[in-house]
Amino acid sequence: MKTEDFYYDLPEELIAQHPLKERTQSRLMVLDKETGEIEHRHFKDILDYLNSGDCLVLNDTKVIPARLFGSREGKKESIEFLLLKRVEGDKWETLVKPGKKARPGSKIVFGDGILQGEVLSIGEDGTRIIEFKYKGIFEEILDKLGEMPLPPYIKEKLADKDRYQTVYAKNIGSAAAPTAGLHFTKELLEEINKKGVKLVYITLHVGLGTFRPVKVENIEEHHMHSEYFEVPEEAAEIINETKEKGGRVIAVGTTSTRTLESIGTNESRVKPCKGWTDIFIYPGYRFKIVDCLITNFHLPESTLIMLVSALAGKDNVLNAYSLAVKERYRFFSFGDAMFIK
Repeated sequence: MKTEDFYYDLPEELIAQHPLKERTQSRLMVLDKETGEIEHRHFKDILDYLNSGDCLVLNDTKVIPARLFGSREGKKESIEFLLLKRVEGDKWETLVKPGKKARPGSKIVFGDGILQGEVLSIGEDGTRIIEFKYKGIFEEILDKLGEMPLPPYIKEKLADKDRYQTVYAKNIGSAAAPTAGLHFTKELLEEINKKGVKLVYITLHVGLGTFRPVKVENIEEHHMHSEYFEVPEEAAEIINETKEKGGRVIAVGTTSTRTLESIGTNESRVKPCKGWTDIFIYPGYRFKIVDCLITNFHLPESTLIMLVSALAGKDNVLNAYSLAVKERYRFFSFGDAMFIK
């Protein structure tokens, strides 16, 4: 199967540059994965498609404001550090622009000195390990100094940092938001729960690799980036119980999907666990746990549109995307939603 098989033509003006004022006002395309039939609704109408006994699986990761701007001691300049992941303690793996200003031994000052760092080493891929020094709580300093690491296709500045977080974000560690969850409000989640739908929270810390293009011609040769996940005992129990009683497991986003399918057995059961996953789901994959999916509209030729195609069928998905372009849906992170039922 070729990467170009997942191409579609997207006018740039349909890439959403900012979130809508109300989270639930996004449009919702409903796609029947068996028939390919399509309905046009709004996200608040998702209630009509969820049944008592179903289970909604949400990723409660929290995005860190991981973009920091600093300078070498005594110099007037701006060096951008993007925090990728905590190595240990106060040591972080980072991407740096311009890299030539951050050599091993360089001392970097952020925010008038409330945060300082020293570059320890350079990786083979050009990433830098930096060790931070500060007084107080690191997360609070990041909140003060850091900017949200918005995807490269979003050119506008985000006025409210919280709009790139889900309302249930809890576990700090992502470099990007699990954007399918951005459409939910606390009120909508309460209504869903009152309907008899169980809400289950798992964690997958989204890495920047989620935006990495597929560069190989044959998709089978693509290597996925690795991401850390945690599935608590209570979540596993509810998912297994839902399956046993004939309810549907509805994943919110590709991150929840990848986590569940990483730990699912052929008997459609999951166990509580934590670890790393580099699962790559594309057409031909047989789903063990996920029955339905709430997701956004994804980039052409991305691993995400391949995952969605694995669940709903490539022709159904590309037909739906073609219609979404025609109907002027908003695309990508701040865009509209799709429910695959």
